[in-house]
Amino acid sequence: MRLLMVENHVTFAEIVRRQILGEHEVLIVPSLAAARERLREVRFDAVLVDFDLDDGKRDGLVRELKSVGYPGRIVAISSHEQGNAELLAAGAHSTCARSEFARIVKHLQPMSESDA
Repeated sequence: MRLLMVENHVTFAEIVRRQILGEHEVLIVPSLAAARERLREVRFDAVLVDFDLDDGKRDGLVRELKSVGYPGRIVAISSHEQGNAELLAAGAHSTCARSEFARIVKHLQPMSESDA
C-alpha cells in the first residue's frame, strides 16, 4: 500500500514508518504545500494527515481531497483530540491518536460502501 504521511514531527514519522508501517511504501512530507505537490504527482492509497502543521492548520487538505473525489482512506493523526475532531468533520474517514498508532493499519483498510 502506498501511503502519504503529512507530519511535521520527522522523528515521530520515521519511527512510525519503520516500526509500524514497514510493510507499506510510506512517503513522509512535513507540510501542506509538500502534500499538495506530491498528491498531484503520485497516486496514494491513503493519506495520514496531522492537524497542526507549520504552514497551516485546520482541515483544508482533507476538504480539498474530498472535493476532488480522492478515492483512498484519509486518516486524522493529530495528537490533539480537537484537531482530530475537526479533521473528521472535514471528511476524514477515521482518526488514530498517537497513543493508538500500533493499530493504525486497521484504519487503512479499503473503504466499504458504508464509508463512502
